[in-house]
Amino acid sequence: MAIAEQIHTHVQGLRRYALVLTRNPDDAEDLVQETLTKAIAAAHTWQPGTELRPWLFRILHNTHVSGLRRARVRADAAPDLPEAVSQPDALARIELAQVLQALEELPEAQRKPILLVALEEMSYAEAARSLDVPLGTFMSRLGRGRAALRKLMGELRRGKLHLIA
Repeated sequence: MAIAEQIHTHVQGLRRYALVLTRNPDDAEDLVQETLTKAIAAAHTWQPGTELRPWLFRILHNTHVSGLRRARVRADAAPDLPEAVSQPDALARIELAQVLQALEELPEAQRKPILLVALEEMSYAEAARSLDVPLGTFMSRLGRGRAALRKLMGELRRGKLHLIA
């Protein structure tokens, strides 16, 4: 199978992760397109026999970080949060919004491991390679992030914290 066909099988996952990172559908699509352009241009650097998915997610991650750096140089504006996912159950929408807000409270180094494992269902090793960090560092960040997220959600449930206006 050609690399372009293999890349195609990962586009939906890249879109989901990009949407979580950018919190804007248009920005997410731009990020995915830039990632795919870079991946195709650098296809000769990918080692056949190695996992393509972490390689693609690393390109997306690095492209996103580079874009954030460029944006900070231009202006200190933060991206807007996306509108809540449309669901018939209002309580589910509120809970989802609270989880997203709680995730936003986490440092980026803790948030990204959670998203790659929970949303993208990557193995720990794949996610560590995607973020270009040693597995031990990844596991530590994931553990701290999960603990912090549990604490934030517990405070929300007990009414000690209000993240949603």
